[in-house]
Amino acid sequence: MDIKDYMQDLGLKARTAGREISRTESGKKNLALLEIAKAIDSNRELLALENQKDLAAGKQNGLDAAALDRLALTPKAIETMIEGLKQVAALPDPVGEITDLSYRPSGIQVGQMRVPLGVIGIIYESRPNVTVDAAALCLKSGNACILRGGSEAIHSNQAIAACITQGLEAAGLPVSAVQVVATADRAAVGELITMKQYVDVIVPRGGKSLIERISKEASIPVIKHLDGICHVYIDDSADIDKAVAIAVNAKTHRYGVCNAMETLLIAENIAVRVLPLLAKIYLGKGVELRGCLKTCSLIPECIRATEQDWHTEYLAPILSIRIVDGIDEAMAHINHYSSQHTEAIVTENYTLARRFLREIDSSSVMVNASTRFADGFEYGLGAEIGISTDKLHARGPVGLKGLTSLKFIVLGDGHIRQ
Repeated sequence: MDIKDYMQDLGLKARTAGREISRTESGKKNLALLEIAKAIDSNRELLALENQKDLAAGKQNGLDAAALDRLALTPKAIETMIEGLKQVAALPDPVGEITDLSYRPSGIQVGQMRVPLGVIGIIYESRPNVTVDAAALCLKSGNACILRGGSEAIHSNQAIAACITQGLEAAGLPVSAVQVVATADRAAVGELITMKQYVDVIVPRGGKSLIERISKEASIPVIKHLDGICHVYIDDSADIDKAVAIAVNAKTHRYGVCNAMETLLIAENIAVRVLPLLAKIYLGKGVELRGCLKTCSLIPECIRATEQDWHTEYLAPILSIRIVDGIDEAMAHINHYSSQHTEAIVTENYTLARRFLREIDSSSVMVNASTRFADGFEYGLGAEIGISTDKLHARGPVGLKGLTSLKFIVLGDGHIRQ
């Protein structure tokens, strides 16, 4: 296979299909999503069998537990894919929405219309469910997409791609609206991120090294986040039961995800009451604790944290803990070390909660809730194509509106500029 020719062919087909999808009415797009859901539902056994091939290869190749967890298509994961498709189908279609229409002194009306981005290239690792999430969001928002999953999920992704093709055909839409790259050759990524004539935006999902490479080498705009160094700050006015529940869930619900807490900050006045409770739970779950000097004095099993720990996204059962004077020191720590993904405060002080929401510069900021909620599905977006920590165009979980842009429209009746 000549990779350049192959990718150019995908790009041309995507551009052609994108023009058709951009003008497809909502009902037909929704029908395609529901047909894809039906195809996945009727092919559960095949999906599980193909996924087992990837899992077996992953174990043989030494993938760690977190990577295998992301790779697994469990019955629950398949059900979530189906539910995500149905939720996206039920969401309002943003394409063609007109906002801010107003008369100007000249008599013309000026407003903005929401339009698709065009062709979206998505590069991701491990998670085969991303194939469905990406396809659903791109279709509903009127975009064509080229999806390049990791080699570790090649069998799973191709099985899902067959379901997507089946759904598109059943709805009478071009099958090239969603194309899953059929080669694991890394050269395909290099081609995809430089095909400016065919691709309008790149969305990388995966490890930091992948995203850094894409950001450096792409000649196309990129929607991304590098890592998820997420914090939970327990204020001295926190409800202890809430604090324990949130801090445990944020770290231990799942380890290998970008919205898991990596650093726990706790006000000194409440630390002596809360930290021993949390330490007992964390240690019981096999979480390694690394802390500041004050934390180590309260938790004998705690290892002294290094400067590098505050900069690290573990994606593993490891947690950094720091005791701080109060909210000012907590926010200073977060704004210095955070990757601007997700931060949470646990407090019963409304004034401090408002300050935290205003002054923390991250894409998701929460009060009395686990960082694990930073997710397109949980935010009611149906699914997400990724998390953006950039400040231009899209920020936070990127759903339907994040995959569209705005253009100005002008309505007149023979108006000319005097």
